Amino acid sequence: MRRGHPGDHAYIEALGADTAQSGVSEVRPVTGDIAALAFRRLLTFCELRPETVVLIAESESVPVGFLLLIVDIPDDVTQMRQAFVAYMAVEPIARRRGAGRLLLAEAEREARKLGLPHLSLMVTAGNVPARALYAAMGFTEERAIMTKALGSSAE
Repeated sequence: MRRGHPGDHAYIEALGADTAQSGVSEVRPVTGDIAALAFRRLLTFCELRPETVVLIAESESVPVGFLLLIVDIPDDVTQMRQAFVAYMAVEPIARRRGAGRLLLAEAEREARKLGLPHLSLMVTAGNVPARALYAAMGFTEERAIMTKALGSSAE
């Protein structure tokens, strides 16, 4: 586990774009290209925030995953600073081998070191493996976003 640096940008962009579709629910179907574009916009947003923490998980000195942790945006409920996992991705070949768990544990250490009261994230309801990991790491469901598909605007 290590902190990210500018040389990691291409890796983060590629893995994030490749995994972006996994964060899309069946209610809002989009192509992989649109999901990748959404990830790139998030990455740009994070990079513009100098306090964003970038964590890289490695196996034998090779990156196998990353986590983007935003620490300078207030929580919308309490208006206190919080730690927010903006995005986490693990290489398919490295999944279920502890990389995600290590990334989350390090994000929690960073948040505690900064004295932040909460570590939050969002996950798609249908992403069962991720939800199981988060629950195992002590995350609890606090709120749910509910969506109703309205069909085509041309209808």
